[in-house]
Amino acid sequence: MNNLPSSSRPRALRPTEIVTHLSNLPGWVLQGDGKEVAITRKFEFANFHEVMAFANGVAWIAHQLDHHPELILSYRSCAVTWQTHDAGGLTQLDFECAGRVNALLGASLDPQP
Repeated sequence: MNNLPSSSRPRALRPTEIVTHLSNLPGWVLQGDGKEVAITRKFEFANFHEVMAFANGVAWIAHQLDHHPELILSYRSCAVTWQTHDAGGLTQLDFECAGRVNALLGASLDPQP
């Protein structure tokens, strides 16, 4: 349960805001709808060690911003999903986190659906 006053909680973005933010994040796609809407991206790697190094980088971002994604790890990939349950949708924080995740690997990354 979030104890912040409602004025301090993140606001769910409107659909037009979501589309605008998403257009600035290569590789990220919308998943779900309504209160279950999220943004997700699958990252591919050469081996499990790279996957785990990346996942630890994502964990550091999550810790710094106190916002935690869903991570699905496999031998050569990591899927990252952001959403803000308390707001009932996507917020600016979800897109900020996704941008920081992209920055972990640099701007030259080819998007993976």
